Amino acid sequence: MRLMAEGLSARRGEDLIFNDISFALAAGEALVVTGPNGAGKSTLLRVVAGLLEPESGRVRLEGGPWGFEHPRELSHYLGHRNAMKRELTVEENLTFWQRFLGDSPGGSGIDLVEAAEAVGLAEIIHLPFGYLSAGQQRRMAMAKLIVAFRPIWLLDEPTAALDVSADRLFAGLVAAHLDRGGIVVAATHQPLGLAGAKSLEMTGFVH
Repeated sequence: MRLMAEGLSARRGEDLIFNDISFALAAGEALVVTGPNGAGKSTLLRVVAGLLEPESGRVRLEGGPWGFEHPRELSHYLGHRNAMKRELTVEENLTFWQRFLGDSPGGSGIDLVEAAEAVGLAEIIHLPFGYLSAGQQRRMAMAKLIVAFRPIWLLDEPTAALDVSADRLFAGLVAAHLDRGGIVVAATHQPLGLAGAKSLEMTGFVH
């Protein structure tokens, strides 16, 4: 399977945020997207996820399972917000996402407790999500990536609010996903520790 972005541009108001962005990622490959605030990193991820329509260009899959042509149904999107209900327990939140997303063809998610163990927080899944610190909340949002199988991970500032040890934990989760043939696109201001990743630098507004 290959994830293809071809000649993408996106607009905010009257201005193009970025123009003519192309990349190709095969199974097991990662792309790290960098650049200043306002350069379009988050917008690019939303376009790839199918949450925004591009001004021009297209995103497609080549050789995807079951004839999927767009990555939206095969992707996890982790944005700036964690997409968890504060009043529900961690276990209830993860259960919802596991059932709502389901597994894509070719793999299966792991048990909720195992996922919480993978991010080092198995002992607090009974707590309401809102009781957790910002770093713990981000780690539990990472657990959402592994309770339902999706081969493509689209990650926007995934290590925000994480300490050094959690950074390493995150890098390990991503490395394991890539080893299984997954694809990762990550927008970041910080090094992610992804050895061998491709890079794309967004330079800012195009007028």
